[in-house]
Amino acid sequence: MQPVGNKKPKKYSSWHVIGAQVGQFRRAARITQPALAERLCVHEDTIGSIEQGRRPLKPDLAEQLDELLDTKGVLAVAVANVPERERFPAFAQDFVEHEQEALTLLSYENHVVPGLLQTEAYARAVFSCLYPPISPEEVEEWTSARLDRQRIFERKPWPPMMNFLLEEVILHRPIGGAETLREQIRHLRSCAELPFLGLQIMPTSRESHAGLAGPMVLLETPDHDHLAYIEGQHVGFLVDEPDEVSSYHQKYGMLRSQALSPEESVKLLDDLAGGS
Repeated sequence: MQPVGNKKPKKYSSWHVIGAQVGQFRRAARITQPALAERLCVHEDTIGSIEQGRRPLKPDLAEQLDELLDTKGVLAVAVANVPERERFPAFAQDFVEHEQEALTLLSYENHVVPGLLQTEAYARAVFSCLYPPISPEEVEEWTSARLDRQRIFERKPWPPMMNFLLEEVILHRPIGGAETLREQIRHLRSCAELPFLGLQIMPTSRESHAGLAGPMVLLETPDHDHLAYIEGQHVGFLVDEPDEVSSYHQKYGMLRSQALSPEESVKLLDDLAGGS
């Protein structure tokens, strides 16, 4: 799998720069990563991830580092000035940028409602399920970032043409509780009425299934390039190799043929909303 970016110079996010600063300040203070982690009451891997730019430095931790490393508030100021787009995990930033500019967007999800279709309560519940858990402040920050992505529906003159495939089990898993799920199902039902959006449900009773390898998102850029975004456990790949992207499109086409039709999917949503 070949990540996008091989054709142009590698881009570094603000978190890479801040992480490099943390590493330099730590070494200048002659403190090892294990020693710094112990003093901050965090795992050693957390320090390593921050220094490598793989994990955002949170404001409260930045303030503690400024005090421990005597950096005169430099890290706290740097974190406060990180661009809004970079609130997302480093591996997802390029995807979010392409998502906001996409001409078409095709999504398949097997465990949760896709982020663009989540209600605020459902999104907050999803982030509260993360393990290891994140802080309540992080839950609110990540929820806000997810809702910001949904501004794509307000894009002028039109949002992208979209199609979403969801596993039926998603509609029965009460993430956040029964009322949160009911609200989410009602929201999906209203989304299904949008003229630029298709919504299909994959029935759990389906015996043959083309998407057992997991979720994916397919994008068409304003330059008519085709990309695939594949995300797993704390890692994601944005793929631009034509043969690979073509195979994902073939898979998605088969999934659409195996799923309920849009009309059948709307009826299922109506049944679930009425019976919940």
